[in-house]
Formats: sequence, C-alpha cells, structure tokens
Amino acid sequence: MSYLDITLCSLTEIIGDFNLKAFANSGGIKSFSLGIIGYIGVIYYLIRSLQGSTVLVVNTAWDGISTIIESLAAYFILGERLNSASEYVGLVFIMAGLFLLKLPLMRQTDFIMPSFF
Repeated sequence: MSYLDITLCSLTEIIGDFNLKAFANSGGIKSFSLGIIGYIGVIYYLIRSLQGSTVLVVNTAWDGISTIIESLAAYFILGERLNSASEYVGLVFIMAGLFLLKLPLMRQTDFIMPSFF
C-alpha cells in the first residue's frame, strides 16, 4: 500500500459519489455509468492497497486521505469554511495521523492481480 494507491482510491470514490448523486437527483445514463466506473476503480485500488497490508491500516489511511481531499475541495471549490480554530486543529491532527502511519509514497513491491480461480 502507498499514499498513491490510497489517494487514487479516494479520487475514484469522489468521481463515483458525485456522479451517482447526479444520477439520483436527475437521472441519466452518463451519470450512472460514470458512477459505476468510479466504484469499479475503488474496488481495484482497494485490492491494490490491501495486498500486503491490513484492513486496519488501509481503512485508516483511506478515511484520512479522503477527509483531506474532500475538505480541500469544499474549501477551495465550494468556498466552505470551518466554524472554529479547533476544527482546523482537528484537520492538522488527521494529517499528523497519516504521517504517523509511515506509509510509503509509492508501492514498495509490484502489484500482482490475484487469481479468480
């Protein structure tokens, strides 16, 4: 597992979420298809991340990276702000927690797709 794998998992999750939200509210084959493709990407990157790692570490990293990415998007794209300094401190703690997981930036071993049979 690496920061790259987890970040790509989080980004594909956001693509899936945004498109399935659009489908839920407005319909359309394009939104539905892109939502499903996004979640196929999530499955792929989750398998990559779990190979040679634990569910505990993968889930913790995924939650943290996803929170940081979505918070940045909300701040810069939507113009949202937190209500107090302590909430910003909470985001700093999430970043510190990710640092303490000591994940490599890139995979240390090659990914090998598991056999279905």
